[in-house]
Order: sequence, then C-alpha cells, then structure tokens
Amino acid sequence: MADRLTERSNPPLRDPLQEPAWLRALLIGAAVLSMALLVVLPLAMVLASAFGDGFRAWWEALAEPDALSALRLTLFTAAIVIPINAIFGLFAAWALTRFEFRGKRVLLAFIDLPFAVSPVVAGLCLVLLFGTNGWLHGVLQEHDIKILFARPGIVLATLFVTFPFVVRELVPLMQQQGADEELAARSLGAGAWTMFRRVTLPNIKWGLLYGVLLCGARAMGEFGAVSVVSGHIRGLTNTLPLHVEILYNEFDGTAAFAVASLLAGLALVTLILKFWLEARHGDALAHSHRRH
Repeated sequence: MADRLTERSNPPLRDPLQEPAWLRALLIGAAVLSMALLVVLPLAMVLASAFGDGFRAWWEALAEPDALSALRLTLFTAAIVIPINAIFGLFAAWALTRFEFRGKRVLLAFIDLPFAVSPVVAGLCLVLLFGTNGWLHGVLQEHDIKILFARPGIVLATLFVTFPFVVRELVPLMQQQGADEELAARSLGAGAWTMFRRVTLPNIKWGLLYGVLLCGARAMGEFGAVSVVSGHIRGLTNTLPLHVEILYNEFDGTAAFAVASLLAGLALVTLILKFWLEARHGDALAHSHRRH
C-alpha cells in the first residue's frame, strides 16, 4: 500500500529531450513529404517525359551528334577538373593542418570563396580577364591562344566553382586525426613519400573519395559559370546542362528531357556512391562534417 502511494506521489519523470510520439511522427512525415515533393516528384516527371514517346525516341535523342558532343565535353571537363582538385585538395589540406604560417585564415577564406560567389560572377571574372577588352587579351592574341568560347574557358570556369570540395572535406578530417602517427613514422626513419603513402593516405582515403565524388557531381552539372564563357556554340562548347537549355528553348521537349534524364542518371549514381560511402565509413565522414 505504501509503495503504491509512493508511486502516485512521485510519478516517473519524462525526459525533456524525448518528444511526444505524435510530434516525432509529424516531423518525420513532413520531412518525407518535402523530400518527395522536391526530389522524387521532379525526378519522376523528368523520367516520365523522357520516355513518354518510347525508348526508341529517347535513344535517338541521345544518339544525335550534338548530344554526343555535349556528353563528351562534359566528361572531358570532369576528367580534367577532378584530378586537379584532388591534388590541390591534398596539398592544401596538408599545408593547412600540418603547418602554422601567416595568412592561413586568408587562404581558408579564399578557398571558401566559390561557395560565397555566384557562378555567374565567376564566369564574368574570366570574361574580364580573357575577353576582347580583358587584361590578358593582348598576350593571348599574340600567341594565338583562345580561352573564351572554347574548352579552356569551360575547364577554368568549372575548376573555379569546384576546387573547394576536396579540401573542405580533408581539412576537418586531418585536424580530427592529428599528426601523431605521422610523427611516429618520421621518428622511425620514414621518408616524406613513404609517410604520406603508408600513413596519411590510408587515413584520409575515404574522405578524399567523398570530396572527389562531390566535385565530380558539381563539375558535370555546372551551368552558370560555363554558360557565361562557353558562347553556346552548338556541338562545340555546349555541355549537357547547356544542351538541355537549348533543346528546351527550341520546344524540343522529348530531346530536352532525354538529355536531362542522362544528367539525372549521373546524379543517381552519385547518390548511390555517396550513401555507400556514408554507410561503410560514416564515422570518419561524420567527424569531418561536424567540424565544418
């Protein structure tokens, strides 16, 4: 009897961090609904429009010379940009996490600049540098070098908007891991290359791959900066996003959505690889993201 009176007078305390079941269900439902409306529904509409006239029409739209040229240029740009960003990201992350020097915060601010600046502004900066009235136009004209309305301009524009991805993945990861293992390897007589290959790279390889994955996705889908410097020369300087815009403006909906479905497929592959990395190596990536 006394125990019952004690339980009634002292009811169990509710955890203030534990939300009611109805509120949790409401928040989860709202998140799922938002994801369905903003991601799943547009993707389903793109695929439905792409295959609306059948698989043969979809294939013919992708087999056109202009579409193939846009695909080759997109892959060509990504093939150049991704290795450069990976190498730059490794060197920059190593310098920022292993050394103390003046201007370190300034360098970090410059690395973050593409996140704060519109890609269109980045393209306009290239126009000011290499355009007809640009600062370097005379030098380029003397040596018959063409940057704008050509592949070099597209590569430079894509490089500018994508170079922070790898370094911003590696810097927090290397800061969290510290330099103890590298110092131990150095004390045992390991050279710089051996230390990097045997100690540093195995510890950061999944963060590096994650950054490369994000960089590649952005490189293949970049529109703003590339649109400014490409000149929209059909079959020569159009990447896949620009080719989609041209087809849609020409009211060729089937071909536009067919090419867009190819971009959507590349995005799905990127998401699958991203989820796989997070599932296999989520702890290391989570530490990296907490430090952003």
